[in-house]
Amino acid sequence: MSEMKHPILEKSKIIKATIISFIVGGILLVVAVLPAEYGMDPTGAGELFGFSKLYVPEEAGDTGLGAMVSNSSTQTIKLEKAGSGPDVERPEEADNPPPTTQLSSREDETKVIVPAGKGIEFKIDMLKHGKMKYEWTTSNGEVLYFDFHGEVKQEEEVKEVYFESYTIANSNNMVGTFYAPYEGKHGWFFRNTSDKDVVVNLRLKGQYAL
Repeated sequence: MSEMKHPILEKSKIIKATIISFIVGGILLVVAVLPAEYGMDPTGAGELFGFSKLYVPEEAGDTGLGAMVSNSSTQTIKLEKAGSGPDVERPEEADNPPPTTQLSSREDETKVIVPAGKGIEFKIDMLKHGKMKYEWTTSNGEVLYFDFHGEVKQEEEVKEVYFESYTIANSNNMVGTFYAPYEGKHGWFFRNTSDKDVVVNLRLKGQYAL
């Protein structure tokens, strides 16, 4: 029986093939993997070949707004941001009893324009234990920082108004029901960190006055 002879590759060819495979792998990493999996496109080739469109960050969930969320400035919000500072005392008016008659129910739709790089407030007047349903969404899915809060109506004018924050977050949409804990102004502070104006579409239904 004749002995089979296996081809022996030269060491130089093995090294050359290894180097070529590393180069090809590196190109694929930069051009395809980084743009598609991590949203990083250092060369611009990912956008050119369409790989960047495959990237969806974890924060975007199932909204389909991954690109908009990833481009927004969404810093972590701390507990200390909620409500008045520790030096502002809760006024006695917050503990007043609710009225025997609430405001008449109504329903409204309005648009709030949040200027580029600025913040704006939208508030309504409510009596203690008044009820309301609300919905707001940005026109093009832009993400805004917002603070949904309420200020106690006080008999005398004060330098620093006491307020409580009900919800603080970064979002492009919010829906909920609200039960006023005291008489006063309740509503939203929106902050737009982008370089373009953002339109907020707001719907309200309940016992309040504009």
